[in-house]
Amino acid sequence: MVEAAEVTVERSDRGAVVRIDGKLFAECLTLSGHQPAVWPIIGPTGQPMTRSYPAGPLLPGEMDDHPHHHSLWFTHGDVNRFDFWTDRQMLEGDGIIHREFVTTETAGSTARIVTRNDWIGRGKKFCEDERTLIFGAEGDGEDVRWIDFSVTVTASEGDITFGETKEGSFAVRANAPLTVDAKKGARLVNSRGDADGRSWGKFAEWIDDYGPVDGQVVGIAILSHPDNFRHPTRWHIRTYGLLAANPFGEGEFPRDDASFGKQGPLTVTKGDSLTLRYRVLFHRGDPTDADIAAAYREFAGEVGSASR
Repeated sequence: MVEAAEVTVERSDRGAVVRIDGKLFAECLTLSGHQPAVWPIIGPTGQPMTRSYPAGPLLPGEMDDHPHHHSLWFTHGDVNRFDFWTDRQMLEGDGIIHREFVTTETAGSTARIVTRNDWIGRGKKFCEDERTLIFGAEGDGEDVRWIDFSVTVTASEGDITFGETKEGSFAVRANAPLTVDAKKGARLVNSRGDADGRSWGKFAEWIDDYGPVDGQVVGIAILSHPDNFRHPTRWHIRTYGLLAANPFGEGEFPRDDASFGKQGPLTVTKGDSLTLRYRVLFHRGDPTDADIAAAYREFAGEVGSASR
């Protein structure tokens, strides 16, 4: 029997660092560009799983496109008509601004980080969120590592509307070898069998981006919890490496599904909140080897609070 890895967290100058058996797994950055992010993220083979740029230096083989794609992050491109996805509308002091750590704690096989953040646009506060990130590993962490991400956005200042745009919302930017466009063997597939570019904008329970990295096949799978608003979600997926769950982009996604037109923008009234929950698996092998379908069933069976 493989001994379970020890997962620890400690505060750092930039945020909080998570380690598995003493080795770096991930770091929560309180500010990366105009928002919090998680970077770097080291996979089960010891290789980085997400793009370094722009949270870190531009590495050989990486593209410097989309400088607002920060490794692993949550935001949206239209909140009361303000763009929190890019920095086009940002003034000094705007963005999703880290307010405080609620907790950073270690529980043996998992580490838990809870933060509170303020959404500032045009110099005023629109809303706030509380994020819970739980970091863990299966066994010794050499086959599967994972991050559970839960975010509750509260309309603290007044009503907020999440507008229809493809630019959002819970996202990961994969490293260079895991991009289909690199033509090094990487593939994208979702829970409904849509592959590569055909997965863009489609409804699915999960998405997996996998391929060879330094001679070993690894993957990044994002699972959307069934308690989430508008489950199953649509996915803003790009073959250059963007993986994003977006329940708000109906008007810009393909019109080839019977439910098209039945969604639209979402308004959260003052004092109310919206909670979304995801699990990200960093795994060895392809989706069949890693049995992502079974991992999703396990995740879906967990009691959660991901609802409005």
